[in-house]
Amino acid sequence: MTTTKFDKAVGRYVHLMIDDIEYRVYYEESGSGIPLLLQHTAGCDARQYRHLLEDEEITANFRVIAWDLPYHGRSLPPLSVRWWEQEYTLTQDFFMKFVVALADALDCPDAVYMGSSMGGNLAPDLALHYPGMFRAVIGLEAALHSPGFYLDYWFHPEISNDSKPAAMYALTSPTAPEVGRRETTWVYSQGSPPVFKGDLQYYSVEHDLRDTAKDIDTSKTAVYILNGEYDFATGPEEAEELGAQIKGAKVVPMSGLGHFPMSEDAEQFFRCIKPVLWEIRDAAVPSKALSATQ
Repeated sequence: MTTTKFDKAVGRYVHLMIDDIEYRVYYEESGSGIPLLLQHTAGCDARQYRHLLEDEEITANFRVIAWDLPYHGRSLPPLSVRWWEQEYTLTQDFFMKFVVALADALDCPDAVYMGSSMGGNLAPDLALHYPGMFRAVIGLEAALHSPGFYLDYWFHPEISNDSKPAAMYALTSPTAPEVGRRETTWVYSQGSPPVFKGDLQYYSVEHDLRDTAKDIDTSKTAVYILNGEYDFATGPEEAEELGAQIKGAKVVPMSGLGHFPMSEDAEQFFRCIKPVLWEIRDAAVPSKALSATQ
């Protein structure tokens, strides 16, 4: 006898017009309540957030939405662009416009935005450039500035595509379950090589809040920064540095985690992120202190 089990998440496509180009974007959704928008890391896709999409506590309180950025995962390049004749490059302007357009298309007013790595860096960028658009932004593995990672060898004919997942494995926590570390790198092994390098243009070149983080108004958009203990790309020091520049921002340590907390060790990540989510949920009533579970 075969037992059939269905996951809660439902996958759909939405068409977005950004700068006169139509993008067919794949996203997965589950739960109800406050919209929680989830941006994946560079060169990856929404599979990184599968644990959040299936968690009963989170989906009982939040409408969880995770997507594949155009050119990533199941979001193919746009039909109207001769993309094979162009070098793929992710810009800050497009990245922010995309998230705002998606939130509008999916009817997500006053949403919570959360992203990791390049998505984590986008969190304070959104708070700065779109004040009040989101009730809160959560930057995982975020920094004021992340220089030094936009390198030619991420897309080079003499470098195997195995090099990328191997490097990502090194960024995971040594204490994370091996199955979580391997699943993280498995997903990375399937991304388009030029897309990973192109994403790092935003992450490592354009993203730079060293002079402007102080202008973020947390009375309009709450800001949370959570970096993993074992993340040597953007670790706890970078979280403290970023948080110190944003008046009212909250920095929450993530012990036992690396650069991909949501996929490498979901159980430990939930111990860190759920108190943050509950605080955001309860923000309309007297604020609850974050529990000391990290």
